[in-house]
Amino acid sequence: MFYKLLKIYARLAIRLYCKKVVVSHPAYLKTPGPVLYAANHPNSFLDGVILTTLHQEDVYSLARGDAFKNPKVNRFLRKMKLLPVYRTSEGVENLEQNYTTFASCISAFEKNKSVLIFSEGRCENEWHLRPLKKGTARLALSAWKKGIPLKVIPLGFNYSDFNSVGKEVHLLFGDILTKDMINEESAEGKKHLDFNERLHAQLSQLVYEIRPEEQQKRKKLFSIKIRPSFFFLLLPGIIGGLLHAPFYFLMKGITGWKFRNSGHYDSVLTSLLFFGYPFYIFLFCVCAWSLAGVWSLAIPFVLPLLAWCCIQVKYQLDF
Repeated sequence: MFYKLLKIYARLAIRLYCKKVVVSHPAYLKTPGPVLYAANHPNSFLDGVILTTLHQEDVYSLARGDAFKNPKVNRFLRKMKLLPVYRTSEGVENLEQNYTTFASCISAFEKNKSVLIFSEGRCENEWHLRPLKKGTARLALSAWKKGIPLKVIPLGFNYSDFNSVGKEVHLLFGDILTKDMINEESAEGKKHLDFNERLHAQLSQLVYEIRPEEQQKRKKLFSIKIRPSFFFLLLPGIIGGLLHAPFYFLMKGITGWKFRNSGHYDSVLTSLLFFGYPFYIFLFCVCAWSLAGVWSLAIPFVLPLLAWCCIQVKYQLDF
């Protein structure tokens, strides 16, 4: 129940935090399982949150294993449909636990569920597709070997930026990969290689390639420009920015203190804003009660609307 309620709230929060979410093939969000979404990984756990909030059904997502060290955190993350994947850098002794995670994925496929895997392995805030790891191929081929009619859907996550609110997100889906595309007579190593080549060819068309200095290309791909709505939203946007500045810059400062040079900065900032915003609204209502009385009850509706206006204006100015 908690997961369902959190997902509803996350859907509303993502619509507020992101200026726009573009999905190339919305029907793929309704594809009946078993499905393995094979994606790039530019923005830490925000990638998984966005897909989960958009998807009709529950989606299991693979996440870095070191986040599961604390037993209480481990239980919470698993309730959120997250499963750990360990790398050598997180301790060779933990690598055997990956077999348990893969077994959980196979079990999910047998129940016609969906799983999200990040085929690059590591998260990097960049507009670039990196070499693919072997995990996606191993998981897909294992499922097919067991006779599971798994569909592998390539997915490219693309963000207009990685450092602030009001970003535009493009989710681009590729063509479905099925068992029929792999030669059953090939050696196991050849099957893995063929699968990764097919997946890489798909993802290379779905992931934007933008160098940091190519700002005009970025603005063109994400349609960043002044629109007629800008002038209607400007005043409420300024008011919204001023009213939310204390909360936003506090959360930004806390995030920067620990994660400034980390690929997790944007996701951590999003999480703090996500969980802290209801408390900020409540505090705002309490402070406004002595001045506005019963009118302060409108704040939970007005404040998010002003925040939305601020985000729309900020995105068009691109700062």
